[in-house]
Amino acid sequence: MSRRRYDIDMIDGPLWGNIARFAVPLMLTSFLQLLYNAADNVVVGRFAENGKVALAAVGSTGSLINLIVNLFIGLSVGTSIVTAQYLGKRSYKDVQETVHTSVAISVIFGFILLVIGVLFAKPLLRMMKSDPDVIDYAALYMRIYFIGMPVNMLYNFGAAVLRAIGDTKRPLYILTLSGLVNVILNLILVIGFHMDVAGVAIATIVSQAISAVMIVWCLMKTDGAVNLNLRKLKIHPKRLWELAKCGLPAGFQGMLFSISNVLIQSSVNGFGPSGIAGNSVASNLEGFIYAMMNTMYQASLTFIGQNVGAKKIERIHKITFICFVYASAVGLIGGQIMYRLGDKLISIYNKDPDVIKAGLIRMKYLCQPYLLCGLMDMMVGCLRGMGKSIVPMIVSLLGACVLRVIWVLTVFRMNPTPEILYVSYPISWAITTLAHFVCYLIVYKKLKNRFSLEAKSIA
Repeated sequence: MSRRRYDIDMIDGPLWGNIARFAVPLMLTSFLQLLYNAADNVVVGRFAENGKVALAAVGSTGSLINLIVNLFIGLSVGTSIVTAQYLGKRSYKDVQETVHTSVAISVIFGFILLVIGVLFAKPLLRMMKSDPDVIDYAALYMRIYFIGMPVNMLYNFGAAVLRAIGDTKRPLYILTLSGLVNVILNLILVIGFHMDVAGVAIATIVSQAISAVMIVWCLMKTDGAVNLNLRKLKIHPKRLWELAKCGLPAGFQGMLFSISNVLIQSSVNGFGPSGIAGNSVASNLEGFIYAMMNTMYQASLTFIGQNVGAKKIERIHKITFICFVYASAVGLIGGQIMYRLGDKLISIYNKDPDVIKAGLIRMKYLCQPYLLCGLMDMMVGCLRGMGKSIVPMIVSLLGACVLRVIWVLTVFRMNPTPEILYVSYPISWAITTLAHFVCYLIVYKKLKNRFSLEAKSIA
């Protein structure tokens, strides 16, 4: 298969430059995706009739939406892993089957999520003890948002295929266009038509639909193994099993994180509309740093995946070290800048002094040590790239999720302040990162021994 201008040579090419080439467009793409949510928050926070309540409503749904969606998003991680490994092996028929299976299941899962979100939005918000002033707005936002799940899933699975070949540029171009549409529609529907939370939700699903159509078009126009032919859409059972084996642990891990975040959000809901809104804005701002660091998760997973497929074990440590350096630099610098400019950034969303104060409390405890979160995720990418998805799921469950739940039910219950709640994050990040690193060393050693035995048997 000839190499195209969007591809990156992950097996033989220079690593420092190629990882940067992979990561920078992905960082910008993630930024644009976050601007969807940021635009929603800024517009309702500044221009809705009751800005603080509307902002709290949109922001309070994030952890619940992630809880419902993450299992299925995890399967798109499986798409990246399986596609990358088959590309490394030069097994192009298997790549084709993986692509067509992934696109087919993305639409099916999207409709399943649509039904779940529309039917269960309000009951789930009640279970989270959503503020009475907020719950009706939040339920409306969620129901409309979930109507767009089929196109949301289609985009995510399609982008996962492109990432597996190193193409992070075209998703950036797609998100640039759809992000502009989202911002424009937000302003028109909220300011012009006074639709508040309904307006921002409609703007989001329209922009997601544009993204999905364009990603499908890109796959149809891409030559070689990842080319999509709509007539060949079919679920290949063997490929589906491989996607599930690699992706479901990632999905369960995302769900487990979301469960702990839902519990924390339920605790935040006790701080009133100002506390909820401040937490929402700070979380949204932190997301920009996380998006930059998370590209190292994607890079480590994809680069290691292709090199494992090509049995180039000697490149794995170097990939891990480069991703470690990049993630640390972004997390350390970005976290400090975000915290130092916190009051000014929060005021862009809402100028209420109580909202700003609440947001700054969260940023103090999360932004400054945020590099730990990036390193934790990067190590998960390394393990998954080496074909281990269950190991990081279990470690994350114990090191992050269970620890946070225990913290909320014990330490926080004894002293229910925002400061005590938020400090659980950096503690859980540090413990989980260390545990992942130990697992990485063990898995690498076993993989190296396996490849050595295979080479001896062939000789």
